[in-house]
Amino acid sequence: MQVAVIKYNAGNVQSVLYALERLGADALLTDDLETISKADKVIFPGQGEASTAMKYLKEKKLDQLIPELKQDFFGVCLGQQLLCDHSEEGNTSCLGVFPVKVKKFQPENPFDFKVPHIGWNNLQEVKSPLLKGLDDSSFVYYVHSFYCELSEHTIAKTDYILPFSALMHKDNFYAMQAHPEKSGLVGERILRNFLSL
Repeated sequence: MQVAVIKYNAGNVQSVLYALERLGADALLTDDLETISKADKVIFPGQGEASTAMKYLKEKKLDQLIPELKQDFFGVCLGQQLLCDHSEEGNTSCLGVFPVKVKKFQPENPFDFKVPHIGWNNLQEVKSPLLKGLDDSSFVYYVHSFYCELSEHTIAKTDYILPFSALMHKDNFYAMQAHPEKSGLVGERILRNFLSL
């Protein structure tokens, strides 16, 4: 099985490649349209800023390719946010796979809640083959200042300041705000489940 990991100058990609390697996956970091199109699975990871990332995707025509892909696709962290309609980060139009807005955390009292949201939080109301073997006692690791709103595509939520989409699913597209590669055995289980979908 060939797994294409989309290269778009976002951070934290190497740790995703290491995590896939530990699971025995044949993973390749690439921004080549043909290679991505032919891959059995596609992972879209990354940390970074939405408008800068979208600029790179447009330069490489990845913004046109990604929404048309038919194989199992997994967006992680910034990769999840870019699959949505619009992000408040840089007032950015995104890929539009999920009809969801990405908003910035706005705590009423910044002494109660820090932004960015950094740390471990549990998943709630899990429902998807992607989350097989997990439940509300499963914790994942977050680093983010922006969140995806809840929608009909939410397959798990997390509550920090307010409830948000921890994971989403629509057709062949899956997405996760937390970092599976930093989430211990729970993150490994999610990646393993994705590879076996």
